[in-house]
Amino acid sequence: MAIATLSVRGADRARLERRARTLAHGGNAWHVVEFAIALGAGISAGSIALIGFGADSLVEVMAGGVVVWLFTNGRGSSPQAERRAQQLVAASFCLLAAYVSVESIRDLAAGHRPGASWLGVGLAAVTAPTMPLLARAKRRVGHALGSSATVSEARQNELCAYLSVALLIGLVLNAVWGLWWADPGAALVIAGVALNEARDAWRGQSCDCC
Repeated sequence: MAIATLSVRGADRARLERRARTLAHGGNAWHVVEFAIALGAGISAGSIALIGFGADSLVEVMAGGVVVWLFTNGRGSSPQAERRAQQLVAASFCLLAAYVSVESIRDLAAGHRPGASWLGVGLAAVTAPTMPLLARAKRRVGHALGSSATVSEARQNELCAYLSVALLIGLVLNAVWGLWWADPGAALVIAGVALNEARDAWRGQSCDCC
């Protein structure tokens, strides 16, 4: 469903744009930490799911930067800037989906067996319940501003929560029962969801749920 453009002007719009930038900066600070932990743990364990999760964190930083760009120097009221922001968010989803898909299929074909990563399990367990809260706050601001790009960027955070659950399942199955294929399998789930989000972001669509 496309976001309806609301008439928000003056001080109210300036306040909402400041909040959008603050939420984007705050989310990006966490995602940088998340990226470092996931990448380090993923390389150590040879886990494509963890590395893919880290890549998603980096993509979310890029998407958050798009929102900061959109609401700086008065660009937020420009339909052209809004559309460009939508396309940049969609492109970030596509990059994630392409990378994770290739690496996951390669690991499945080669029978690569990742090691257990309890650090990764802990990271996923923390991220899963916290990202929906950030997404809800961003989505509320996006709807108030009539910005599909902002709501699509909030979907990045929702996606992060879904990916955390998939990652948690894959890592636990591998660590406890030795089901090595669960790791690249979880990564393919990540890629599939990201590709769907790319399509919706490009079209300027977003979910009004939650």
